[in-house]
Amino acid sequence: MTENAQQQPTAPITELPTQYTPAEVEGTLYERWVEKGYFTADAKSDKPPYTIVIPPPNVTGSLHLGHAFQHTLMDALTRRKRMQGYEALWLPGMDHAGIATQNKVEQQLAEEGKSRHDLGREEFVERVWQWKEEYGGRILGQMRRLGDGVDWSRERFTMDEGLSKAVLTIFKRLYEDDLIYRAERIINWCPRCLTAISDIEVEYQEDAGELVSIRYGEGEDSLVVATTRAETMLGDTAVAVHPDDERYQHLIGKQIKLPLTDRTIPVVADAHVDPAFGTGAVKVTPAHDPNDFEIGRRHDLPSLTIMDEHGVITVHGPFLGLDRFEARSTVVGALKEQGRIVAEKRPYMHSVGHCSRCKTTVEPRLSLQWWVKVGPLAKAAGDAVRDGRVKIHPEDMSKRYFDWVDNMHDWCISRQLWWGHRIPIWYGPDGEVVCVGPDEEPPTGEGWTQDSDVLDTWFSSGLWPFSTLGWPEQTEDLRKFYPTDVLLTGHDIIFFWVARMMMFGLYAMDGQVPFHTIALTGLVRDEFGKKMSKSNPNAVDPLVWMDAYGSDAVRFTLANGANPGADVPIGEDWVKASRNFTNKIWNATRFALMNGATVEGPLPDASQMSATDRWILSRLNTTVAQVDAYYDDYQFAKLADALYHFAWDEVFDWYVELSKTTFFAGGEQAKVSGRVLGEVLDVTLRLLHPVIPFVTDALWTTLTGGESLVIGEWPADSGFRDKDAELEIELVQRVVTEVRRFRKDQGLKDGQKVPARLELYGTALAPHEAAIRQLLRLQPEGEGFAATATLPVAGATVALDLSGTIDVAAERKRLAKDLAAAEKEKAQANAKLGNEAFLAKAPDNVVDKIRGRLAKADEDIARIKAQLDGLPQQ
Repeated sequence: MTENAQQQPTAPITELPTQYTPAEVEGTLYERWVEKGYFTADAKSDKPPYTIVIPPPNVTGSLHLGHAFQHTLMDALTRRKRMQGYEALWLPGMDHAGIATQNKVEQQLAEEGKSRHDLGREEFVERVWQWKEEYGGRILGQMRRLGDGVDWSRERFTMDEGLSKAVLTIFKRLYEDDLIYRAERIINWCPRCLTAISDIEVEYQEDAGELVSIRYGEGEDSLVVATTRAETMLGDTAVAVHPDDERYQHLIGKQIKLPLTDRTIPVVADAHVDPAFGTGAVKVTPAHDPNDFEIGRRHDLPSLTIMDEHGVITVHGPFLGLDRFEARSTVVGALKEQGRIVAEKRPYMHSVGHCSRCKTTVEPRLSLQWWVKVGPLAKAAGDAVRDGRVKIHPEDMSKRYFDWVDNMHDWCISRQLWWGHRIPIWYGPDGEVVCVGPDEEPPTGEGWTQDSDVLDTWFSSGLWPFSTLGWPEQTEDLRKFYPTDVLLTGHDIIFFWVARMMMFGLYAMDGQVPFHTIALTGLVRDEFGKKMSKSNPNAVDPLVWMDAYGSDAVRFTLANGANPGADVPIGEDWVKASRNFTNKIWNATRFALMNGATVEGPLPDASQMSATDRWILSRLNTTVAQVDAYYDDYQFAKLADALYHFAWDEVFDWYVELSKTTFFAGGEQAKVSGRVLGEVLDVTLRLLHPVIPFVTDALWTTLTGGESLVIGEWPADSGFRDKDAELEIELVQRVVTEVRRFRKDQGLKDGQKVPARLELYGTALAPHEAAIRQLLRLQPEGEGFAATATLPVAGATVALDLSGTIDVAAERKRLAKDLAAAEKEKAQANAKLGNEAFLAKAPDNVVDKIRGRLAKADEDIARIKAQLDGLPQQ
């Protein structure tokens, strides 16, 4: 509270404490919201629906800044729609995270000296469920800390009974439509997790390996191949060359000796080979390379698997039992002994795939797996965006989406795990294959067994928008809340999840899209733009910041950086600044309540209001319109910035400060301004609530006596605008800003009072003299007043008596230096703008920038000259 405010008599103290302490407000307030059922959606409601399903966090996970970022934005969208009168459903839940969760429990067993095989499948799965109940879902409590306004009564889990039924239902439908099949294909195999993983779960990084060139065959019937994986030569079944490569025409169709083995392999002609790359000859290992697999299929080559699931060599001979990396160096050594190594390059930097979970080097491996035939599904997903049924925001992200769905390979959906949805296929003793649906009994009798694999976790999460609402049953929730409105998620999982939901939603729901808008966000990074990582270490636990600064401060910081599709840098200093903002809101509201702000009764007529009152109401309605437009365009950073500057600058600084003389004077005008301030605070808190819900609800209920902002009404633009009042207050702001700048230039302290004469008569500034004097610490001119500095600004003149406060000579010297610099800047800008050759070549944005420099120089010159003229003559 300011010094002047403390000196004035005030209204009785409100219920607000003198300081805002988030820890004393947030937890209790959130539990009250939940107990009151504010977040529980009603499927029977006549209100229009608004639905968001939360991207389900892993059951093993805890809240990180990425979660906090996206949850803040989803919460803001949902809270606003609820306030706008929609039946808003934000549906929470978790993913069973097959590999990650199984790893957690296997680690526990390892500490007990056991493995899952010691327990057996049934007991192991039961153990995982026990782990889930005891340790899983920690993130759900952390979501409450953040303020997530989710409907906890509808919380789902990808392996709960209803979602499991949905998985079995869609599997059987896809199977019967020939969109699911079983086949041997090359897959990405993780030798540590001991399961297949999808292409999008492979992270590529530059590794330092080796490139060795090996001679196959003898004499004129020999050729050289190069490889980074020498150990795979043990599984070679051919060498391929381009059919038009003249160097190898005499070898096509012949057999050559494969070194280190007793086998001969053919030389085949295949157009896939690039004759200009390396020697133009490539080794073909169909069981251990996806490109080689395709060559093998075209030429009917055998596929020899040379490693087991642990990456250990299984070929009989001197390499049997060696780990793949040990075998690599051993094979190269054996080839050297035979004189087969033509060239070596170490280190050889090349891109190598790693398991995204455990970082183990992935091994391409031929394996019998289950696949989804994605062609027709992916086409439908692409068409839905192309024809406008689904909008991607920002629009330039559409290209990445199309690049994926238009070139999607069939999806390997089987995983060699025990935790997950078991594939509902049963095999009979005589080769029978039966797909069992959710309401069907599996075949019985001797010799029938169920497929041992489980489904890829993304298979069940791909059903999330409709399975969580009760599908395949036609529930009230499904009829009311599907399709959902917006999917808000990071652009990094557009391939993992977004495309899968689009494919399954369109397929299962008879062409209905799963959501109307895909709003893609960037990733949260540290304040220097670096990716957060525990190994850096620059990772931040958002709960630590919440403890220190409050959840609202963390939320506002994240929203303030949320430009569509762009990464979000965040640092602790920025969270501190947001904490200062929440404190400012608290203190300013407290001051306003103590000085007559009220929401009782209708707003006074505009004719009863001061220009300051009309100005702030005009600015308020402009801000309401701006914020609505930004929300509709998912411009969270812009709406947060607009709210910050309106609340802090225009309401809490300019309006409150300009109105203090009115409040302190009392009377009818103070009552009018008190009602206006109450209105402005009411609407401002409503606008801020979706982003910073805790402090705004605590303040709003005190201000209005209302039940809660969670169920309050979203403000509407009343249409009130007063351009004359806006221009009038702009003049006041110009005077105050210019004189403040002059005071700072003279080295005057903020609180130092200076005698001044204000020549405002005949201008719109005259009614604001008392407020201007208060804001600028200007005393009335007294006896002996001498105008030692005169500032013409905004059509008025401010004469200051600076006797004894400044060194006039030093000030003239400083201003003269500044003037010379500004005039030099002007001359340089004029020179460039007068150069026709430069203008013809320079881009428009460069020319515009120079014009801006010229305008700024002209402004600086006028300001400095006015300051010089205002100084006393020596």
